[in-house]
Amino acid sequence: MYPLVRELAVDGIPVTVTCRVLRIARQPYYRWLEAPVSDADWVAAHRANALFDAHRDDPEFGYRYLHEEAADAGQVMTERTAWAICSQQGWWS
Repeated sequence: MYPLVRELAVDGIPVTVTCRVLRIARQPYYRWLEAPVSDADWVAAHRANALFDAHRDDPEFGYRYLHEEAADAGQVMTERTAWAICSQQGWWS
C-alpha cells in the first residue's frame, strides 16, 4: 500500500487524502518512507544473493555446500537458514 501512497503523492494527490481513502494511518507511512527496507530484509537479501551466487557457480550441490560457500563470501548464517532460503527459491541439487 505504501508504494501506492508514494506514487500518488508524486502525482500531486495529498498523502492525507490517500491515507484517508485507503483507511491507513499516516504515521506508519512516513516511518516506512524513511526506511522502506527493514534491516532484516536487507540481511536476508544479501544472504540469498550469496547462496544464489554459489548455486549459479555449482548448481549440482545442495544447501549444505551453498551454506559453506556463502559463509566464505562473508554471509554467515545457520544451515537451517540456508535450507529455508534455498527451499523457498527452489534451488535444489
